[in-house]
Amino acid sequence: MKPFERVVAEHGATVLRVCRAVLGPVDADDAWSETFLSALTAYPRLDEGANVEAWLVTIAHRKAIDVTRRRARAPIAVPDVADLLHEPSRDGIPGRRIDQGDDDLWRALAALPPKQRQAVAYHHVAGLPYQEVASILGGSADAARRAASDGMATLRRTYPAARSSSPAPSPARTSKGSAS
Repeated sequence: MKPFERVVAEHGATVLRVCRAVLGPVDADDAWSETFLSALTAYPRLDEGANVEAWLVTIAHRKAIDVTRRRARAPIAVPDVADLLHEPSRDGIPGRRIDQGDDDLWRALAALPPKQRQAVAYHHVAGLPYQEVASILGGSADAARRAASDGMATLRRTYPAARSSSPAPSPARTSKGSAS
């Protein structure tokens, strides 16, 4: 079995991107840390042939649910933005700050219904096949595929960068029998 440090190095960025896509930038770092703390204790019992990335994404999914439940029970604090000393990672690497101006993307992702956001994150960000996404979310692979497809379609409509890069609609065709 690989040393756990290598597992973190290989899959840490993917897990953080999934956490960010599901929870947003505020809670993602905590969910990432909790994911790897839980994984560290269970790693020695993991089957040798297991898909480690899918296993970590499953743990991250459960941690995201825990964070969401905690957030629902906690009082809402609204910090003064001027008091923030640093911003969370924008590229999925803990501790690194890159100004990419991707706030619109995070807002578009946060606006998706939870199943669509999770399916997009697990399939398109983590690269898991739909069968594994279905096992994480519950349901069938077809339902996971549909949720991811619906989520991507919504992102194409709502994410400004996607709208500006999509090709212009083709002009309407004239009917076959009409003469110009």
